[in-house]
Amino acid sequence: MEKAAKKYRSRQNKIRRRIVFGLIALLLISLVIVAMVNVTKVLKAIAEANMRSITTVAVNDAIYYTLSDGVRYEDLVTVEKDEAGNVVSLTSDPLQINRIARDAAYMSQQNLQKMSESGVEVPLGAFTGIEAWAGFGPKITMKIIPISNVACRFVSNFEAQGVNQTKHSIYLEIVADISIVMPSGTSNFASLTEVLICESVLLGKVPETYLQTDIFGDGYTLAPSD
Repeated sequence: MEKAAKKYRSRQNKIRRRIVFGLIALLLISLVIVAMVNVTKVLKAIAEANMRSITTVAVNDAIYYTLSDGVRYEDLVTVEKDEAGNVVSLTSDPLQINRIARDAAYMSQQNLQKMSESGVEVPLGAFTGIEAWAGFGPKITMKIIPISNVACRFVSNFEAQGVNQTKHSIYLEIVADISIVMPSGTSNFASLTEVLICESVLLGKVPETYLQTDIFGDGYTLAPSD
């Protein structure tokens, strides 16, 4: 009976040890998963912040380069008036508008690819997964693969300036949809940049149809390059 009891207790102890080891293993796996999730979250946030900064610079440089020769209001819009001096039509130049939008989109994408080739610098503390430590430690370079979809379009705004005076402002709007492919995962975001191109004060009454609509088309979209 004593041997049987010892054998039973030994068996029970083995079962308890297995249960304890199983619980410890499960706890360790859970901690690793939580840590990986936190690290991924912090790395994505840092990479996205870096790419937003790069995107802003890339787009602004592209706009500056595209418009380096200067663009006048008369280059984009033709205004026709009647004998009383009232505006009867506003006509945009589609060739000029598409050229500027196309060039700005192309240059923006080229700048994005070139500026992101060096990757993004990530402080070593970010790999702890703790946001409070994300800015500490030496920086290491993390390679990224940016995939961009750039859309450019002209938008206009009419604003009353006085009796029969309307200010017509023309903006170039660039939307960059960015997908960042990293070892830790993929992050997606959009960056909007709007720049005033030119403006003019229109003398005379402007038809309500022009005040409520945009005289420009949908714009130009540059798909991701291979």
